[in-house]
Amino acid sequence: MNANDRSIIALVTTGHGLVHTYELSISIFMTVWLAELGVAEATLGAVVGGGYFLFGAGALPSGILVDRFGSRRLIACGLAGMGAAFVLLGLLPGLWGLGAALLAWGAAASVYHPAGLALISTGVRQRGRALAYHGIAGNVGIAGGPLLTALLLLAFDWATVAVLLGLPGLIAAAGAWRASVDETAAVGRHDATDGPSSTASANPGRLTALWRQTRHLFASGFAGVFVLVALSGLYYRGVLTFLPDLLTPLVAVDLPIDVSAGRYVYAGLLAVGIAGQYVGGRLSDRGGTEWVLAGALGLLSLVAVGFLPVAGWGAGALLIASAGLGFVLFLVQPLYQATVAEYTPPDTRGLSYGYTYLGVFGIGAAGAALSGGLLQLSGPPLLFGALAGIALLGAGLSAWLAVRRARRETVRS
Repeated sequence: MNANDRSIIALVTTGHGLVHTYELSISIFMTVWLAELGVAEATLGAVVGGGYFLFGAGALPSGILVDRFGSRRLIACGLAGMGAAFVLLGLLPGLWGLGAALLAWGAAASVYHPAGLALISTGVRQRGRALAYHGIAGNVGIAGGPLLTALLLLAFDWATVAVLLGLPGLIAAAGAWRASVDETAAVGRHDATDGPSSTASANPGRLTALWRQTRHLFASGFAGVFVLVALSGLYYRGVLTFLPDLLTPLVAVDLPIDVSAGRYVYAGLLAVGIAGQYVGGRLSDRGGTEWVLAGALGLLSLVAVGFLPVAGWGAGALLIASAGLGFVLFLVQPLYQATVAEYTPPDTRGLSYGYTYLGVFGIGAAGAALSGGLLQLSGPPLLFGALAGIALLGAGLSAWLAVRRARRETVRS
């Protein structure tokens, strides 16, 4: 691995870790906001869901901006925006200030995945190793971000913690802006840090070509896969948004400190998800992922049905149920990512993943509002019942895709 590869890997692993640190620390903050701001679950879910929506919806325009201005610059701007948004989160007063800061965070965070993955694909010669490190960094942020936030809340109020969390993003942004990397070293071009020299990004027919590719993409089986990943996103955001607050009364453990134990169970649940992602990645290597994905989503439905009854048996049972939820929730992700690849041609792979993030994080953001509304309407049983239905619908759709492909292959043979 050469110096350019190492520089790019350092940049993207930092960015990926921070994106998910910020994303999942928000649920920890919500345990405090519900108590201190005096807002209902439905209202807070809608406010938080707005920021999460921009996190996904901005992926497509961010991809276009990456082609125009380069990945490194966009990553630097995204990191600066995320850091500044968390500083504002701690400084702006009231629910409206909170909502504005989260919208700013979502817009800034949406830049990272298109820019980071594009930079790896064009700049790193040892691409597989870079993607592995990239995934590990994301997992560290997923598990470590909530834990760090919970620990900081032991010593500081939530506004101070938000400002403290924003500072690493600003520091990383300065480093990214000053970094010197060749963004196209893996495809034989040079001097990419001065901005893309390709005229393709400035071609006025680019948007027309984008529209044609989009129509071609959705005319294929990808349309069904897009619905599938959107359902997965609804479950993901619906179960995680209020989970730390839901876990608190279920944890029958007396701690020597006055703190929400649910926050730590939540962080542990996300840590177990690392193992789920690894197993899911290994399973996705086998090809024909639809049936495996259908089984995983079916299992996720059963986890939702059984979570509350099992958690009611005591602290030990709650920890087991939480570990099972974390494992299966993240088991699904590599499987649907591999399914996207199987249903899209190589020349539209980037576009297909842009739409994938739009479905998972953009449409999936409605899960935050949905969970808040259902909790306010009837409580946790209705929420977990709805989540079970969403996962079951996704399992049925994945099974239908498997049957559909098998029939087509039979006709071709």
